[in-house]
Amino acid sequence: MLKIWTDGSCLGNPGPGGWGFIATDGKNIAERCGGEKNTTNNQMELTAVIRALTAAKKHDEIEIHTDSQYVKNGMESWIANWKKRGWKTADKKPVKNVELWKQLDELASNKKLHWVWVKGHAGEEFNERVDDLARTAAESYK
Repeated sequence: MLKIWTDGSCLGNPGPGGWGFIATDGKNIAERCGGEKNTTNNQMELTAVIRALTAAKKHDEIEIHTDSQYVKNGMESWIANWKKRGWKTADKKPVKNVELWKQLDELASNKKLHWVWVKGHAGEEFNERVDDLARTAAESYK
């Protein structure tokens, strides 16, 4: 099984932002990062997972480690009802970042994903590394 760690960062919210991911199959490790000039933290959290899943297209089963409750809860608890309601929240408001959620939903539709929440800034090696990747990417868009 492929294991992926993701993170997003934003300097200001909105502001310059970055995303990063690390993927490992147990033998090899790949790191990627990027960013945008004007974005939000949640958009970068979503983008990190989207970029990771896009890169992992040949893998069917993936364990995703994230410190974002927004992304994890969105995928495990909220997205099914958003889709049933035409991408509206329980209080009938449009889902924020809907285009990113739709991309993520499409990428996830043909994969078996296991979501693992990781406490941020708690010393977990790969989570700390993706935090560095995302922050460095955000800095480059200042």
